[in-house]
Amino acid sequence: MTRQIGGRTVADGRTLNGSTALDEQGAHSPATTIADVSQIPGIRIAHHTDEENGTGCTVIVCPAGATGAVDVRGGAPATRETDLLRPEETVDVLHAVVLSGGSAYGLAASVGVAEELERRGIGLAFANPNVRPTAADGARACALALDNAPTPLPRGNVGAGCGCTVGKLGGPTRAMKSGLGTDVEQAGPLLCGAVAAVNACGNVVDPDTREVIAGMRSQDGTGFVDECELALSMAARMPLDPGHDGSARPPVRTNTTISCVITNARLTKAQATKVAQMAADAYAHAIRPTHTTNDGDSVFVMTTGEVEVPVDVVGILATRALERAIADGARSAKTSHGLVGAASL
Repeated sequence: MTRQIGGRTVADGRTLNGSTALDEQGAHSPATTIADVSQIPGIRIAHHTDEENGTGCTVIVCPAGATGAVDVRGGAPATRETDLLRPEETVDVLHAVVLSGGSAYGLAASVGVAEELERRGIGLAFANPNVRPTAADGARACALALDNAPTPLPRGNVGAGCGCTVGKLGGPTRAMKSGLGTDVEQAGPLLCGAVAAVNACGNVVDPDTREVIAGMRSQDGTGFVDECELALSMAARMPLDPGHDGSARPPVRTNTTISCVITNARLTKAQATKVAQMAADAYAHAIRPTHTTNDGDSVFVMTTGEVEVPVDVVGILATRALERAIADGARSAKTSHGLVGAASL
């Protein structure tokens, strides 16, 4: 329904004049004229403009937090954290949206926004804001990869595995150190390798024997607690869920087993996606429980396109490589920062 109010036509029936009025549902409209998007209560907006080079960014901030959602329809998006806004994920509040030029490289602007919000105590709190990989660290690792001849990749407490832990349902005092693991499997000319940084909420088990490699330790430290049974016995909620009173129970949403499958198979993007979906089963084979609301599990696939092999064969071999890489990440970790590592036992 369209009405003329205060000299302006408003399609949804809301008044934009200076007086308080009631719409058709009886709700009060704003008492003052809202003439600009920046005047919406609770929202702050500003630009950075680089006129000389023809680029810039716009930042929309809601310091108190807003319910967020996204719809990506384009075929070539350059985005960050949009998966978290899917309805089934655990994050339902966002504090800023960054609209940036520069394509994928312009996403660096969102890093600056996140750091500024953190400095002001807005949004997700991190244990130590001074301890995290930086852009310079990423550039350094990339240069090392490109400028040196291939050598066996170190495993355990290195790279993305340096800060990894597992078995956290009982809190940090019962958890164990984990790390980065690798594996390579071969079937004729087909190669499937996997690299996994194992930072899981659950316990890591040997995919062949089902024995626990690292995880939540028993009170006396001589054995392991079955986290699946622990969660079922608690029934009402998982120990890492936020408190019903809104209080945080750290470490909430600080668990992510991230991995990459590398294969010489010739695959389309759709086929590579299928391989990633199949390889994700490796998490269920080697981590118990897995894919919880406190985990951010992700599997990437890279194919070099040299060998023509059925996609299912690639998926099976990739799953085997990844489950063994996950086990290797737990098995290779040494005791560090007060957390016991399986390699030190």
